[in-house]
Amino acid sequence: MSTEAGMAALRLEMPPKVPRTEYSVEIHSDLVQAITGLDPRSWDEGESPGNWDELEKHVIARTDGKNPWHELYRIWDYAFQWNTSIGSEHFGNYTTNMGHAVYTEDGSDFTPVGTCPFATPEEALAFDPVDAFGRLDHAKLVADFNNYYAAAVRRGPIGVGMTGIYTTMLSAFIAIYGWDMLLLAAGVDQKQLGTIANRYAQWAQQLFDALADCDAPVVMVHDDMVWTEGPFIHPDWYREFVFPNFKNYFAPLRDAGKIICFTSDGNYTMFLDDLVDCGVNCFIFEPLTDMAAFAEKYGRTHAFIGNADTRILLRNNKAEIRAEVQRCMAIGKSCPGFFLAVGNHIPPNTPVDAALYYNKVYEELAQR
Repeated sequence: MSTEAGMAALRLEMPPKVPRTEYSVEIHSDLVQAITGLDPRSWDEGESPGNWDELEKHVIARTDGKNPWHELYRIWDYAFQWNTSIGSEHFGNYTTNMGHAVYTEDGSDFTPVGTCPFATPEEALAFDPVDAFGRLDHAKLVADFNNYYAAAVRRGPIGVGMTGIYTTMLSAFIAIYGWDMLLLAAGVDQKQLGTIANRYAQWAQQLFDALADCDAPVVMVHDDMVWTEGPFIHPDWYREFVFPNFKNYFAPLRDAGKIICFTSDGNYTMFLDDLVDCGVNCFIFEPLTDMAAFAEKYGRTHAFIGNADTRILLRNNKAEIRAEVQRCMAIGKSCPGFFLAVGNHIPPNTPVDAALYYNKVYEELAQR
């Protein structure tokens, strides 16, 4: 199934089995070993990936049955490999290190809070991304996207591979300003922040033009535009400064025939209509966004992925886990483009028994 089923779902062709994907399982070593019988901590001369950057280097094109991550993808039948390749690397010194809490097993991803390049909201609101970041080489951007896409296909030979952009708009602002300065700037002058959004979009259009020219038929657009409860700036601001720019971003992607996938953390139910209007083909949901409402309105015309809740797996109650998978299947199973996934990841502290039982219930219910 896998890649073929994933593409069929993205094309709304209703594969006979509900496809699936998952996030973060690769760094849950005990779970990977329980699934595959292979210990990722001892693979490749004892070197084990402690964070995502190292994982990129280690999950290489070995398809001889000895690669634990490829075996994971095969056994759990991944149909979709979530990937982006452009983040904040073009921002130079204009980034804020907000620190990172411990997520991986060995805590190697922890970083302390750093500094913001702007001392005051007024300084932040005087920033011009076009002047700061400059012109980019289109041919190099296309080549970089192509190289990443080719590596993604090798890295995950099972499941639709892709490339894409992480810092689309609000995620770029978070990377540049950090949350504290971003919220202060928004509180001081939302209109000026919108002007900066337009200037950022003018600069970032280079990325989307190159993405349109790359080889990947499926592309990922990521933007953490909301919080748990929804937008953190008035919705009118998004509709004036975010979504018109998204339409410009996506126009060359649509012209090139790309399948556009969109991801945001939090609850973006309020903006589903806006994003459909922008041209998104496939939506990735955490449990907070109302997947049932989306399926009722768009389930025949758009693909969507989600949105089982990892908090239920963490509680490790089998009845609750079964009920959660049943909830997702009741919403999505009749929709041609539905994929099951734990929407907010399966982190390394998830009980192995809970994750295995979740997969068992998925396999029981996945056939249409």
